[in-house]
Amino acid sequence: MSNSADSPGTVSTPDPGRGFRPVRLLTASAFALAGLLFVTSFHTARGTDIRTDASLLKLSDLIQERSRDNGEREEANAALRQDVEVLAERDNGSTRAEEDRLTDLERAAGAEALVGRAVSVTLDDAPPDASAKLPGYPDPQPDDLVIHQQDLQAVVNALWRGGAEGIQVMDQRLISTSAVRCVGNTLILQGRVYSPPYRVTAVGDPETLRQALRDSPAIQTYLAYVDGYGLGWEVVENDSVTLPGYSGTVEMHHAEPVE
Repeated sequence: MSNSADSPGTVSTPDPGRGFRPVRLLTASAFALAGLLFVTSFHTARGTDIRTDASLLKLSDLIQERSRDNGEREEANAALRQDVEVLAERDNGSTRAEEDRLTDLERAAGAEALVGRAVSVTLDDAPPDASAKLPGYPDPQPDDLVIHQQDLQAVVNALWRGGAEGIQVMDQRLISTSAVRCVGNTLILQGRVYSPPYRVTAVGDPETLRQALRDSPAIQTYLAYVDGYGLGWEVVENDSVTLPGYSGTVEMHHAEPVE
């Protein structure tokens, strides 16, 4: 290569043969990259269509599958607990007072069935095509038309404040470690998944429970959306309801005796 091209004042003339090299190089690189992506896609899909491969479960399907598995395990666990209780009663050397004390603790912990007068609250999503029902309300956003975690928590908290002796959400009894959580428009409770409408049932004095619902600021806000956009809300009294005892497992980290 001549050094004259680097000398000051010397102007190099472009070589007609080199002017197309960058374009050819870019074209070749593009074809090489396309081939690499094709090969990678082939190996990733292992010869199947990535977008339509039925073996790739959607997250919602996986959640539903795990929910069913958890339900089956809970039923099996409840049956085993019943067997243990039967065997324990056959060889029980405790006194009557100790048995009464144990029964009281089980009832307080939600492990025993509870029968009594009750109030049931049902919450539901609004129709997906709902519009503002009252003047002054803006057009609803998607989040305005669905039940949120805070709505369910508001109902549960109000019922506890109203003196509820026990609460059941859907078909599950709540205990001290229960947590009401929502993911999207589904409820996840103690390993099970539920869709609206959601039903909350509380055993206690119906009028006191109703008043607790009316006094809750969070529920008052929810009722504004009921009136404005058509969210579902129903409160029903029941003369006699049986709440099943909690039959799941409990993972304790710390406990103290309650006198």
